[in-house]
Amino acid sequence: MKPQRTIVLAFLLAIAAGAALLSLPFSAPPGRQLGFLEAAFTSCSAVCVTGLTVIDPGAALSTFGKVVLMVLVELGGLGVMSIGTFILVVVGRRLSMANEFSVMNAYGTEQVKGLRGLVVWGVGIMLTCEFAGTVVMWHVFTRGAESLGAALCDGGAWFRAAYHAVMGFCNAGFALSDDSLIPFRGDPLMECAMGGLCFVGGIGFLVIINLFTIKFWRRNRLTRGRLTLHAKVVLATTFIVIAGGSFLFILFEWNGTLAPMSPWERIESGIAQTVISHTAGFTLLPTENIRPVTRLLNEALMMVGGSPGSSAGGIKTTTIAVLVFTVYAMCRGRNETTIFERTVPPSVVRESIVIFVFGCVGAVVVFGALLITETGNAAADSGKLLFEAVSALSTTGLSLGVTPHLTVAGKLVLMATMFVGRLGALTVVLLIGNREDHLHIRYPNEELVVG
Repeated sequence: MKPQRTIVLAFLLAIAAGAALLSLPFSAPPGRQLGFLEAAFTSCSAVCVTGLTVIDPGAALSTFGKVVLMVLVELGGLGVMSIGTFILVVVGRRLSMANEFSVMNAYGTEQVKGLRGLVVWGVGIMLTCEFAGTVVMWHVFTRGAESLGAALCDGGAWFRAAYHAVMGFCNAGFALSDDSLIPFRGDPLMECAMGGLCFVGGIGFLVIINLFTIKFWRRNRLTRGRLTLHAKVVLATTFIVIAGGSFLFILFEWNGTLAPMSPWERIESGIAQTVISHTAGFTLLPTENIRPVTRLLNEALMMVGGSPGSSAGGIKTTTIAVLVFTVYAMCRGRNETTIFERTVPPSVVRESIVIFVFGCVGAVVVFGALLITETGNAAADSGKLLFEAVSALSTTGLSLGVTPHLTVAGKLVLMATMFVGRLGALTVVLLIGNREDHLHIRYPNEELVVG
């Protein structure tokens, strides 16, 4: 079986198992049980680490249901194949070639060497970041406690902190209340914790491992190590996206949703909202009240998404960087795309074009499908449907509150969109192309006018 098909099968099995568990009576509070469509949609959104939901997880799920939701998000965040490979590594079994290539696709790397260590590093980084985020958020949830002992014994605060830490690092926007993180707007500790988790979870394990393996204290460059081109491009592009997005968001919403706050709180919340919303579905501000131009900004940020090897979706920061430098090279009359004094292989340029076109066309197709399924639905206008379509395809999970009011057909469209968005455009293209078409005949060149 091809690695792409293995990944598809693994995600489908995880979604089916999650839907079955969430459909159980004890996954919901007494007197309530999730319907099949509700359970399936929630499971699909969790495994695809999106966060779009047709229920209120805080009210519609019991403690067991919330734990199931967390496990599904963890599986989707790290990758079902990566989790399975980690278990094989722990028990000492040898990895098969199919498993190696499946995990390589999940992490976005083509280096087989050290793959077992890569998976172990990935799981270790995920658990460490989530533990640190849990401790920080526990301080937020236990403010006002009578004593330190009472705070330490507050199991509910620990659970809420762990829940939000998992959702933050895996970039899944399942909140425990309808107003998401709005009650913590202006809280520097909560904003920094959630923003930090979303940032680290969005740049990918490959970059984090590269940063950890560099020995900055050594003067010898040969023994100190270096940042790879991938890490440089990811960090630079992410910084530009966050800085530019934050500036525009604050500018557009200064007298809008940010108006009730002080000037410093406006800047702080604007930056935190940009960091969180371009990969995760949490919100510090009422998204339904933002201006149309800010919606467009959020849609652009969601389409960019995170980086390869991360739990975030989108067309990825490296794809955007390759396309920008390719356009720059063409404008300068150059035949090769160079970034940071390194030449990008032509195959990577072609893959970037395929991913970008697939993402744009996919958003248009999903938007058109929702326009058809939601004809006559007064709760869903075209602007909101476009926003939900982009959010589902980029697996961001940011919503304008339309998803619960969609028709059954509309919800099925979003489920398929989240699934395709989580697999990634390139994986879907490779899955469709069963065989490589090797041309044994070279045809003559002829000029074609474009543009």
